[in-house]
Amino acid sequence: MTTTISLEISLESLIQAVASLDLGAKRHLIEVIEQQIFEAQEEDYVEDSETKAEIESVKLEYQQGDAMTIDDFIQSQVN
Repeated sequence: MTTTISLEISLESLIQAVASLDLGAKRHLIEVIEQQIFEAQEEDYVEDSETKAEIESVKLEYQQGDAMTIDDFIQSQVN
C-alpha cells in the first residue's frame, strides 16, 4: 500500500532543504526533476496542433519518397 502526502512548502524552504543534501542525493534529485521536465515537455509537444500537422506532413513526404530518414541517408552515402 502506498501512502501519499501533499505538502505546501515555500520555494525558499525547498531550496534550503536541497542545499542540505549530500552530492549523491542532489544528483538523484536532478535526475528526477529532469525526467519530469522531459515528460511535461513531451506532453506539450505531442498535444500542439501545429506540431501534429508538421509531423503528418513529414510522414507524407517520406511515404511519397520526397524525404528520407537519417538512417536511409547514411546508407545511401555508404553505397
